[in-house]
Amino acid sequence: MTGALGVEETAVALERYRRRAGSLLIGGLVTVVLTAGIAALLVGTGSTGAAVVPLGFGIVALGGGIGSRIHARRIRRALAAGTWSAHPAVALGDSAYATTVVLRAPGGSGAWPLTVVATRQRYELVRPGPDGVLWWCGDPGAGGVLAPPGGGELIWAKPLRGGRVRRRALARAEAGGLLRRAEPRQPGSVPVPASRQPGPVPVPAPESVRGPAPESARGPAQGSDTVDGTPPDLGEARPAPGAAGPTYATLAAHARRQAGPQGRAPRPEKDARDVAWWRVRSLRRISGVTRVLVALGFCAAVGAVALTGPPEEDLPKLYLLGAVVLGALAYACHGLLTGGRHVARVMVRAATSFPPRLRRYVLLYDPRGGAPVLVLFPVYGGPYARPEAVLPLVPPGPRKDPRRGLPALPVGTVGLHGWRDFTPDGRMPFVVPRIGGRPLWPTGPYAEDDGRPEFAALLDRLAPPLETRDS
Repeated sequence: MTGALGVEETAVALERYRRRAGSLLIGGLVTVVLTAGIAALLVGTGSTGAAVVPLGFGIVALGGGIGSRIHARRIRRALAAGTWSAHPAVALGDSAYATTVVLRAPGGSGAWPLTVVATRQRYELVRPGPDGVLWWCGDPGAGGVLAPPGGGELIWAKPLRGGRVRRRALARAEAGGLLRRAEPRQPGSVPVPASRQPGPVPVPAPESVRGPAPESARGPAQGSDTVDGTPPDLGEARPAPGAAGPTYATLAAHARRQAGPQGRAPRPEKDARDVAWWRVRSLRRISGVTRVLVALGFCAAVGAVALTGPPEEDLPKLYLLGAVVLGALAYACHGLLTGGRHVARVMVRAATSFPPRLRRYVLLYDPRGGAPVLVLFPVYGGPYARPEAVLPLVPPGPRKDPRRGLPALPVGTVGLHGWRDFTPDGRMPFVVPRIGGRPLWPTGPYAEDDGRPEFAALLDRLAPPLETRDS
């Protein structure tokens, strides 16, 4: 079995965690020193209160940096001394940010209740889903490291203390079916390659923005909608490269296990085919228009307070707050002008192109943050077809319910619009899927299976392989 530090993604994640901790430590120290110096210069002027807020932020950042460096050393020692093992896992708690995780012991002989030592934002990166599998490295009686399949995000966990609390956690985990889950395949003798992670949509370079490709380059037109009263051609089902890897039937079973109950439908929004992109609510959020409007609102509030004639001793605080909100406004406007509006235009060009191409989809969720991902298959491949491509999606719902607005069925047929804009290397096109008449906006290009091991590693992360079937 490969040592934990021998996994490429784990080594990269550890170095990233160490750099983040160092930056937080240095930033907090610099902030404390500068703020203390400014406060010393303002002694006797009645304006020393303006330094209280940045000094507090500096102290918090300094403490967070020190704590992160300590955790980084613990994580490194645990990874250097052990190997990764895969375990079925469930998260317990009444809130959306529960920090108790129960792992099933190897062979189903018991369970390990653990407390996650991490901020809410970092814990969400490794939260196990309905079909949850987590990697573990360490001693369940003393503490160790948790990571999603692949080892790309690392957090520290320690045993849950208190006999009564442990028994209650074990009972809830057993009632949730933890002991009946299939055994995941263990990280084996081959190091896990770095997988392609869904990220922000890269804006195509000017030379990569193309017009409609000629028919010979585009291939058969495919789609679920009719164009001029003529159903589009469904095209041929080409075999996916390689003979190994999960099939449609395997991934569809994972998708059905991961599917949760559907909440209320999202509010309807404008159709990008009928109106300008900035009138579409979801595109405003993706492009950054919403952030600009919020920053403008804060600027207006600070300006209104300044016009009321505040006391002279409060002016330094008001100036500091004004500088902060102006900086936030400048940052939001820069993001909108340099990237956000270009991303929105690329999405609209894809969403308004016809005819669509028809594919079967399986809806899975990335264990790193729970982002939805469409795994796409040829239409006529049958249950043993291999995945053709993956397409990461922007969660369409609000922050408290990000899955609201996703397809009601975890498997089905999707019409893909696009193939007009490509990545700068011309290898991956930008497409927009439309299911049930609603578009789903992607966070990246249409990543086809090109035979590289990264594609197989990504599928293993989305749907961890199982050794046995559910009982």
